[in-house]
Amino acid sequence: MIKKYSVIFGVLAAVVILSASIVNAIHSWGNYHWARTSNPLTLKLGDNLSSDWDAYLSTTSGDWSVSSVLDTAIVSGAYLKNCKPVNGRVEVCNKKYGRNGWLGVAQIWVSGDHITKGAVKVNDTYFNTPTYNTEAWKNLVMCQEVGHTLGLDHQDENFDNPNLGTCMDYTNDPSTNQHPNQHDYDQLELIYTHLDGTTTLASKLAGGAALPKGNGDNVDLDNPSAWGKSLRKDSRENHSLFGRDLGRGEKLFTFVIWAN
Repeated sequence: MIKKYSVIFGVLAAVVILSASIVNAIHSWGNYHWARTSNPLTLKLGDNLSSDWDAYLSTTSGDWSVSSVLDTAIVSGAYLKNCKPVNGRVEVCNKKYGRNGWLGVAQIWVSGDHITKGAVKVNDTYFNTPTYNTEAWKNLVMCQEVGHTLGLDHQDENFDNPNLGTCMDYTNDPSTNQHPNQHDYDQLELIYTHLDGTTTLASKLAGGAALPKGNGDNVDLDNPSAWGKSLRKDSRENHSLFGRDLGRGEKLFTFVIWAN
């Protein structure tokens, strides 16, 4: 009898642990994802960065490619420094965007539930200051913003909670939050479990400028006034989410990390 109950309790404990893992991993951004017909998908990251940022993009690309359902490939930037959106890929850029308040942004264009293109920008106006010119801050911001373009939201949005050991966490101390953790990979598996009948991914590695462009190409996307309606901000106003309807069924979402 004791042995029987031990087996039952062991099974129940395993179920509880599995359930807890699934609950903790649920941090997708709506139902948004890249459409694809098979896994693993390969998402192109257009490198428009200066040389001092290349190592951080390389680390981020390697980190997210650990996922069993996706890989990222660093390719030449489509528009070098302008970070104009290009269908089927994510452009990654840095420059001195000025003292406009934001440290980093991730922008995704969606049609229905499908992400069609993305952009990641890091603001050297702040990253050139002693506060943010650190390996930890650069890894966290690059990792988190690229994570948003994959369809991930934050795991935790309470600054008073302990660090979760993931870049998809709110924190003022990025020392232990520079890379994804297992819950991020679990969530990506949930997001990309199903397959689509079509793809929104770029079909070629280079020559992105020749790919078709869509709505919003003439919007000044560096300016917060162009981001649309404020949808969410945390209690300390360090992170925000904006949404803008671009018409013809296309929407733009902008995730923002504000400088302190």
